[in-house]
Amino acid sequence: MGYVRRLTLSVLACALVLLTLSGGALADVPESEDPIIIPMNNWTGQTINAALAGQILERMGYNVEYVAIGAIAMAPAVADGEITYAPELWDNNLGEFWPSLIEKGEIIDLGEVGIDAREGWLYPKHVEELCPGLPDWDAFLGCSEIFATAETIPNGRYLDYPAEWLSRGGDLVREEGLPFDVVPAGSEGALVAELKSSIERKSPLVMMFWAPHWALFDNDHDWVAIPDDLVNKYSLQKPRVFKAGWPGMVDKWPVASRFIMNFTVDNATQEELMGKVDNDGVDLMEATGAWLDNNPDVWQPMVDQAMAGS
Repeated sequence: MGYVRRLTLSVLACALVLLTLSGGALADVPESEDPIIIPMNNWTGQTINAALAGQILERMGYNVEYVAIGAIAMAPAVADGEITYAPELWDNNLGEFWPSLIEKGEIIDLGEVGIDAREGWLYPKHVEELCPGLPDWDAFLGCSEIFATAETIPNGRYLDYPAEWLSRGGDLVREEGLPFDVVPAGSEGALVAELKSSIERKSPLVMMFWAPHWALFDNDHDWVAIPDDLVNKYSLQKPRVFKAGWPGMVDKWPVASRFIMNFTVDNATQEELMGKVDNDGVDLMEATGAWLDNNPDVWQPMVDQAMAGS
């Protein structure tokens, strides 16, 4: 009798969880006990999106696993179902492999991430004192010598993305014969460290960077006005930031798939969490879990829609 009573209470507890998640409408989740596998790439914004979505899926009852892998390298794993979906992709930094697999239907587009992004050649604002014509392109090229280092003289030093992120900005320098040497950064953290060092020392710096990013809110900056024809030629235009996944996920986890399609993150949320993780040293899962606890009004409607079939 006691066992039956405990079992009944357990069933009621599960029902209450489902009612809470679905806004009152029960849904048959998880549809499969197999893990939804989410990649962790090597930039903080992506890992924030991965951790937020993954923890919500866990609260919905799904089994979630995380795997560390590079954004370009994971494309065939997504197509094969070894990775379920990519939480954040920038369409101007994918090379040819991702677009080809999406065009063939081997990977599906799951919609926008929600952030308003930009990318380009950034410099700290104090550099305008050293090169008064900035951000004008011709003025920038005319000031190339101020960016020179002992290793690059007579060329300026252009700090590029880490090598595994591709080198579109570096391609512009090399193929257009600009008076700069391309120096890839070792990591996102290295880019931020160079920015901070330049500001503290009032030294010249030009670097490939992107927004949103917490470091830009703490440091006054601007962007070199690269001509439109070069922007288009080297894919430096405003990027589309989107999600993509294994086609089989839609049939295997229909409710989870609807949630993933519904799930968006805005700039303010990413920047707040970037600051906590990168600047304050808070653990990624701790920071994102606390945000979910404090902001159910933001993400719960996305779950409710998925549970209701939309």
